[in-house]
Parts: sequence; structure tokens; C-alpha cells
Amino acid sequence: MAVNLQHLRAFHAVASEGSIVQAARRLGITQSTVSEQLRALELRHKVALLQGRRPPLTLTTAGRDLFVRTQKLFSISSEIDDYLGYAVQPSGQEIRLASDSPTYAARMVHRLQAIDPFIRPKVRLGNASEALTWLKSAEVDAAICSDPIFESDLHYQVLYRDQLSIALNASHPLANNVDINLADLGDECLLVREKTSRTRSTALLALAQAGVEPCAILELHTRETIREAIALGVGYSFFYSAECPPDPRLVYRAIASPTPVFTGYLVCSNEQRRTPMMKLLLNVAEGLVLESPLIV
Repeated sequence: MAVNLQHLRAFHAVASEGSIVQAARRLGITQSTVSEQLRALELRHKVALLQGRRPPLTLTTAGRDLFVRTQKLFSISSEIDDYLGYAVQPSGQEIRLASDSPTYAARMVHRLQAIDPFIRPKVRLGNASEALTWLKSAEVDAAICSDPIFESDLHYQVLYRDQLSIALNASHPLANNVDINLADLGDECLLVREKTSRTRSTALLALAQAGVEPCAILELHTRETIREAIALGVGYSFFYSAECPPDPRLVYRAIASPTPVFTGYLVCSNEQRRTPMMKLLLNVAEGLVLESPLIV
């Protein structure tokens, strides 16, 4: 009786992770799908592989014996995949990408289209926390996010390094300065994004370290809304230097040292990193990282 490879993969992920939830994240599928595949494997071969379904999961004797074999199987599978490399390209495939940076998402899409115009990138924008949440729930294939919390089941590749710039109204008294001391902004209104925004938390930390307390803080959520408010003279804000589009109503100025620096990563699941699609994305990321002026 032929063994279903998908069912074996589900079992191997559950045995490796000790959890159906973690196995689903690793495989990029739903928990119910993992459970169904595991159940189908046991029914097809009339063998119990797990003792119960609640964590911590325990393998039966048959499950332990099978796990020894699946470790060998998927180790060899990875070697074969590495050997074949890009023999199979994801042409025509939809690639779902989450990003906390519109700029680097657009650059990724541009590179992908240049490599293969039949690839169909689909970008979902949010903050770094949202991007990682979508990745771990398999709603996207990969995520671009700045300074994420590292997790063992995810793979991280440096994509860029960037620094904060201060955005001011073009008529602001400090607009002609080359750089700006944060202490000079103490009487200004600070415009920020949502509470989970990494830009917001880094900017507030930099201000606190400089002993600066804004006279007011307004939460306007999106970059576009904040830029428009600055143009209208409502206040000032912070942006990545790569996210400062030309606008005659605004000026972007460097922060007098020390300047907060961000590191952006392309993140994917460890399970998916050797697929042709993910290899393509990681290869594109390697090319983009060379364009980052702060990469050393």
C-alpha cells in the first residue's frame, strides 16, 4: 500500500514540533488540515502514532519508529531539493507577501517581475507585528519586517538597514538645518502611527533617551495621513529614510547622533525556505540588500 507523502509530512512536522499548532505554522497550512492528514495516515495503515491529540503530544512506539524513518526521509528530501536548486521555477505562481515597508515591498515586486513577468506578486501592507502574524497563520508566504522578534521556526535574511529621518513642514524654523537635535523639538506636536508600529516605538524611545517629552502626541495611523498633516503644519514625525518621497511642502532631516537604525528582514518559515518559490525570494533579497546604503 503506497504511503501518502503529504500525510507523512504532516506526521513528521507534528512529531518534530510536539504540537499540531506549531506543525501547522511550520507547514503553512491550517491546524484542521494537519489533524485530518494525521488521522488519514493512521486509518489508512491501521496504526496509532500519537497518544491523544492534546499537547504535550507523545508518540506511541510505532510513532517513534516511524519518526526515525521520516527524519531520514526528509533529510534526504532537503538534500535533493538543494541539489536541484532552481530547476523548477515558480513561473505563473501567485506569491503572497506581507510588508511593513511599502518601499521595499515595491522593490521586491519590481525584481520579481524583472526575473519572470508571469509571477503574480500580491502584497499586503501592515506593521511588523501584523506581517509576522499573517506569516505564522499562513495567510502570506513571506514577510518583510523591521527588527522582528526571532523565533526558532522562522528563517530570517537581512534585507536592508535604514535609519530614522525627521519630517518637518518646509516652513518650519529648523527646516534649513542639515541635522536636528531632538531636544529642539520639545515644544512640538508629534504625529505617530498605531501603538504596534515599530517606527513609533523607536521614535518614542529616542525622544525619551534625549530627555524630550512632546507637548502633544496625535495618532494618525497611516504614513499618508501623517505626511499630509505635516504639510498642513499640524506637527512633525519620523520616517525611514527610504520612505521619504519628494514633496515641496515637506523636508526630511537627519537626526543628530546617535541615530536610531532599523534592520529589515525577509522572513519565511523554516519548512518553506527550500521551496523553489522561497529560494527565488531569498535570492531577490540578496540582490536588494546590496542596495542598502547602511549595509556594512
